[in-house]
Amino acid sequence: MTDRLTSLDVLAFGRLGVDLYPLQDGVGLEQVETFGKYLGGSAANVAVAAARYGRNVGLISRVGDDPFGRYLLQELERLGVENRQVAVDPSLKTPLTFCEIFPPDDFPIYFYREPKAPDLNVEPSELDLDAVRSAKVFWFTATGLSQEPSRAAHFTALDARARAPHTIFDLDYRPVFWSQPGDATAQVSRALEYATVAVGNREECEIAVGETEPERAASALLDRGVELAIVKQGPKGVLAKTRSETVEAPPYLVDVVNGLGAGDAFGGALCHGLLAGWNLEQILRFANVAGAIVASRRECSTAMPTAAEVGALIESGVRP
Repeated sequence: MTDRLTSLDVLAFGRLGVDLYPLQDGVGLEQVETFGKYLGGSAANVAVAAARYGRNVGLISRVGDDPFGRYLLQELERLGVENRQVAVDPSLKTPLTFCEIFPPDDFPIYFYREPKAPDLNVEPSELDLDAVRSAKVFWFTATGLSQEPSRAAHFTALDARARAPHTIFDLDYRPVFWSQPGDATAQVSRALEYATVAVGNREECEIAVGETEPERAASALLDRGVELAIVKQGPKGVLAKTRSETVEAPPYLVDVVNGLGAGDAFGGALCHGLLAGWNLEQILRFANVAGAIVASRRECSTAMPTAAEVGALIESGVRP
């Protein structure tokens, strides 16, 4: 039997933690009375999203040796994500993330990752480089470059990957994880040399290539060697560009409940579409609808849709 770790459709590397999201909307955390507990973290959410489409998916990360860490390992397994590359850190605690929900467009987020999150403690020696090389999609994020030894582990993986097709860089810039923007720019710039696909919003593109205008940002990413540049434009939709094609897809409008997981849903759908060999227009339409579905729901990971759900909405045009 083929080992699942060397026959992965998608292998994601990055953040994993517990999301504690309020079950009351429109109030600050000081007034929230009850919370829902969910698996979270951008890379983990993308992994779950891809698994919902029937893909064979694994995650590289770390959790703490605590009840929350045990919960995450169990939840990954339940949601169809291979967890054998998620190590247990002997000293660091599993991180928690809280948010406030003020629909339709205000979702303050609070990370509890001090003194350091276990997912930033992944060592190069822990990596299964055969799995990294053989995965059909390798997904990594800028956050994983923010501290050592995670930074060294990422570049070890990227060296082994050798810019194989579908090496996807989620630009994912969060200022709270960096001492200053220039540090992020330096590491993102270095990592772009290994990526075949780059995905980010306009602010993340500014950190990566110094451009916020979508067309110029996409062109600048292509100039850095990526084959596909995707720029998220918020209410204006998404722009995707290769050296021979530019496609712009409008957003799929919904009544937003919590917008925090939409980007990760887009990412999982992007992985699925690339693996399916779809054209750019089809990928963007599918990914936009997947993101919209999750934005219409409270949680992130367990809100990820199936292909049938996305397809039904595309066919009907009915809001989720």
